[in-house]
Amino acid sequence: MLSFISPYYQSVAILAMINAVSAVGLAVFTGFTGLMSLGHAAFIAVGAYSCAIATKIYGLPFAVGLLLAGLIAGLTSLVIGIPTLRAKLRSDYFTIATLGFGEAIRVLLENLSITSGARGMPGLAHYSTLLPTFIVLALVVFFTRNFIFFRYGRMAVAIREDHIAAEMAGINLFKVRLRSLFFSAVCAGVGGALMAHHVRFIQPNMFTNVQSTLLTATVVAGGMGSITGPIIAAVIFAIVPEVLRVAEMWRLVAYGAILVAIMVLRPQGIMGYREISLSGMIRFCRRLVGTGPGSKGGTAP
Repeated sequence: MLSFISPYYQSVAILAMINAVSAVGLAVFTGFTGLMSLGHAAFIAVGAYSCAIATKIYGLPFAVGLLLAGLIAGLTSLVIGIPTLRAKLRSDYFTIATLGFGEAIRVLLENLSITSGARGMPGLAHYSTLLPTFIVLALVVFFTRNFIFFRYGRMAVAIREDHIAAEMAGINLFKVRLRSLFFSAVCAGVGGALMAHHVRFIQPNMFTNVQSTLLTATVVAGGMGSITGPIIAAVIFAIVPEVLRVAEMWRLVAYGAILVAIMVLRPQGIMGYREISLSGMIRFCRRLVGTGPGSKGGTAP
């Protein structure tokens, strides 16, 4: 299936979709709830190791491993979320707390026997092919949209805009923020599980603060109030390094240049607070071919 697509291009597409899964989850917490996190690499690592252990050591199906990865990553988020969010730490203090939590998880993984320590876990099965990864991304987008555009999502946006006014209106800041963090961590854990079975090898050094920073940059570049924006940014940040692979050291320079250009030209991000919808794409295509009601070739109703 899809054998006409080069394995190299399939690999790049899979990597872009995996990054998009984690970015969409972080967009819920950072973009819509308004709290910055620099420790999401910890949840990606927990998801990756949980799924790897479930499939390789215990022989469970990949689908079960994905569910376990999301659940365990979500439960892990409660370890940092309950004490910090209950204490109502300011955004900068909370960011520092997540940064330290991410490093603590990485060190813990380096010293556990079941994770094989710093040597990592090689020889994982290649379950994260193009179609399953696309299905997982579609499901993540579906559940994220439902979360955002219904009760808890609207309360999260209210907290982002003005947490004092939201609390005075009766919104429980702790519960809404904790649910948002839990959902975000679940998505990150699923993304980590997909990555583990795409790369087929994981070790703790793969999940550093650099990965958390790049994930946060993806959300900011895509648009803090958008779901589809971080997906577009994840695709761009997956393609650009591959295009510049021959340039070696200039790959990271291009990364930084793209971020600077987006922040200067589009401070609100690629999509800002807008979304790409199916109906909008249809209207755009109709305008291109000149059949839409607002096009030159169309007729007024």
